Amino acid sequence: MDRSGVRGWLAILVLLLLVWQPINLGLIASAVVDRIAIRGPSLAFVLLLRLLVTAFGIAAGIALLGVRPYAVAMAKASLVTSAAVDLFVYLTPYFPNNRLPGDTPWYVAGSLAYYIIWLMYLVRSRRVRNTFGA
Repeated sequence: MDRSGVRGWLAILVLLLLVWQPINLGLIASAVVDRIAIRGPSLAFVLLLRLLVTAFGIAAGIALLGVRPYAVAMAKASLVTSAAVDLFVYLTPYFPNNRLPGDTPWYVAGSLAYYIIWLMYLVRSRRVRNTFGA
């Protein structure tokens, strides 16, 4: 195992999990939190679900940064749960959106491509194998 640290694309994934995902959640939540009174508990549930998934992503990012033996499995699980929540948000009416009619398939495809690319990176990367012995 090469314990030289987290660098390259792996470092970008860590930054996405630790920085981008929480910022994205904050921006989304601040835009829709005032609609809970109108949309009801289903919107509150989806926001809570997104908060839990983001927290799990942060934990996965910290584990990757600390080069923990379980970090890669945790990151994969985080990516899968994030993808599932994104698909739920895009394909159900529970979360408000301002997408144009017919644009949802593009959002779904983009989201799936993003998560599949990162999952394939974790599965196939030499750096990941060398760093984590995975």
